Amino acid sequence: MTTPKTGEMLHLRGNALDKGEPVALPLTQSSMYHLPGAPDGHPNYGRVDNPTWQHLEHVLAHLEGAPCLTFPSGMGAISAALFATVKSGSRILIPSDGYYVTRLLADRFLSNLGVHVTERPTTAFGDGGFDGFDVVFVESPSNPGLDMIDLSAVAACVRAAGGITIADNTTLTPMGQRPLDLGIDVVVASDTKAMGGHSDLLMGHVASRNAQIMERVKEWRRVSGAIPGPHEAWLLHRGLETLDVRFDRMCSSAQVLAQRLAGHEAVKQIRYPGLPNDPSHALAKAQTQRFGFLLSITLESEAKAEEFINACPMLRPATSFGGVHSSAERRARWGDDVDPAFIRLSVGCEPVEELWQAIEASLNAL
Repeated sequence: MTTPKTGEMLHLRGNALDKGEPVALPLTQSSMYHLPGAPDGHPNYGRVDNPTWQHLEHVLAHLEGAPCLTFPSGMGAISAALFATVKSGSRILIPSDGYYVTRLLADRFLSNLGVHVTERPTTAFGDGGFDGFDVVFVESPSNPGLDMIDLSAVAACVRAAGGITIADNTTLTPMGQRPLDLGIDVVVASDTKAMGGHSDLLMGHVASRNAQIMERVKEWRRVSGAIPGPHEAWLLHRGLETLDVRFDRMCSSAQVLAQRLAGHEAVKQIRYPGLPNDPSHALAKAQTQRFGFLLSITLESEAKAEEFINACPMLRPATSFGGVHSSAERRARWGDDVDPAFIRLSVGCEPVEELWQAIEASLNAL
């Protein structure tokens, strides 16, 4: 698998500049373009073209190693990928323990349009095979359980059965896992998380080496109007410039914290793919470049889980993940099928010893 050349990424714009042009990416905040005569392929309207998007997509394509299109949220990207690949009568397979909003989209909207939806748990995703499925949507590691799927094996089986695969790679980003290199047809991600990294934007993207699929995704964006705002695109571009540094810090810190949390008496159960005894460890070691910045712990009770989160000064009690600040939440409050005391912990960029001292003190006080 190839690794993104992040140094080269930082100079994609700079090496194409003419003398006197700004080094920082300009923000183009316009819905109209000067367009006398026939359009002739020129930018024509803000729902179709924006120079800030275009450069952002150039950078994302460099990271993914494939053409890329941006959307106003992760679910915007997931919706585009699905609506571009299914039709009435299509059969799709999705994880029953993945991000719950993807399941809601399939159940409440796609199924009403004549799409047949099947759900399987991540740990038994291949049971029953993939014959007859037009689209197989995978999420590895699963959110929030952190179970993994053998992406290469699934991609090969689905392709042999005549279907296409879509992988949600939000939790690991292109820095930690490269689904397209493993044979997956389409990657989607919420750039709201680690890609942006500062909890100040909503964005998502779709990437694929299949030109026909990307043309359909582009048409969906143009016709549906599911376009990113130029300011959000500008913010994401700025966030990507520090992704390599942030991701490295977050993953390294998560490994340290997971090892220490595994030995704390207040922790009943811990999941982190980087722990040798984790059920996902062997597959993660073979399939990913990093083990990620997400881990989960289960405490004794819902009350103690809430107390731990709310009392720790270095954990923001907030939904979402991937920010420079560490955050935590009980996922059962959103209806995920987990223990009431299950906590998803997103490790940020704080100095790891300072972060551990705060977490340990909060656990010790329970």
